[in-house]
Amino acid sequence: MSRGLCYKRRDSIGFKETSTPPSHLDFDLWTGPAPKQAYHGNLVHYNWHWFWDFGNGDIGNQGSHQMHAALHAIPGATLPRFVVSVGGRFGYRDQGQTANTQVAMFDFGDTLLIFEVRGLQTKDYYGQGIGNTFHFEEGIVAGDKFYPNNGKDPEPVAWVEPERMSKGGNFEEFVKCMRTRDKEVLDWDLELAHYSSALCHLANISYRLGEQVQFRNKARPFGHNETANEAFERMCDHLKDNGVTLEGTEYRLGRALQFSAKWERFIDRQANMLLSRPARPPFAVPEKLI
Repeated sequence: MSRGLCYKRRDSIGFKETSTPPSHLDFDLWTGPAPKQAYHGNLVHYNWHWFWDFGNGDIGNQGSHQMHAALHAIPGATLPRFVVSVGGRFGYRDQGQTANTQVAMFDFGDTLLIFEVRGLQTKDYYGQGIGNTFHFEEGIVAGDKFYPNNGKDPEPVAWVEPERMSKGGNFEEFVKCMRTRDKEVLDWDLELAHYSSALCHLANISYRLGEQVQFRNKARPFGHNETANEAFERMCDHLKDNGVTLEGTEYRLGRALQFSAKWERFIDRQANMLLSRPARPPFAVPEKLI
């Protein structure tokens, strides 16, 4: 199993009333292809991440980096054959829409990928807060340590610092690639970036198509998958540690969705409708450029 973690505290953003945009901001241009709407101060600039019209929560914000590492660790993996995600926005009431607490499970056949988001105060998992853990037959690799299954003390693992192709890092490589049209100047894979970004969206589509259920009514949201259910149980304990009373509280149980990696489509019409959206004119990008 490959696990990604985005344990990053995000406090309440409160509520902002609609108002006139500041004079220096062209809000129509800022809104771009998203649906036209009134301005409020929780959109510009950073908190747009927590609104579905503009962002995708922390799973696609900070979490996209850890998702990339989690996917990269699975040899030959592209997109999953199955996804389901659960969670909610807990610990406070504010204007944000996206989940601040989330567990997503992706089935790649022989390997499972699990991603966890926690926006409330939390302890690390095997020393990782914003990071990854890799679960093998003999134990877990986390950071620079190997934790054997036999209960012995963790052992150090080798850490190889990647060689950069240029002093300017990713930005210089990107510009060079654009100018030369030679992807070989990059030391990272553009297609893998597409797949890892897509996983964030697939998890959110499952989440958004889900239903609100009581915690007490659905103690095993991932069916017979013990690994994913264990992550959910730790999520529940995490919420209790932050003073969230689970009795009478609801969470969002995402829709279990089959997916075709070959066609990059769900086996679900409603889910496919969320893979894209009509762009608001005049910000639509034409399908063909003459």
